Amino acid sequence: MKIINVAAAVIFRTAADGTKQVFATQRGYGDWKGWWEFPGGKIEQGETPEQALVREIREELAAQISVGDLLDTIEYDYPAFHLSLKCFVCQIDGGEPELLEHSNAVWLTGKTLRSVKWLPADELILDKIAQKLD
Repeated sequence: MKIINVAAAVIFRTAADGTKQVFATQRGYGDWKGWWEFPGGKIEQGETPEQALVREIREELAAQISVGDLLDTIEYDYPAFHLSLKCFVCQIDGGEPELLEHSNAVWLTGKTLRSVKWLPADELILDKIAQKLD
């Protein structure tokens, strides 16, 4: 089975009212169009996962991020490939993201985290993210 190595940005912020939030994007294309995910993408030859994230977020959201600690690595078998998903804690270094490839985006709280239809692999990290949103 083909293995695809991907890095995902789990972007956190604290809202003006003190609520902790995480950024989610809705796919605007492909087999999984309409499903929600953490933004990011494939790690290219010669890139570290962190470098891939900075590049992907610039390409997808026209935003600059700082990449922090690895939150988890998710291994998931989709029907056509095996996904190895490295999820990093990130923050935006200023401004608001622009949707260049996604159809929608939302800042979710601990209470609303599971209110969207997550891609199966992304769903596997929600418990760890929920702990950071408490």
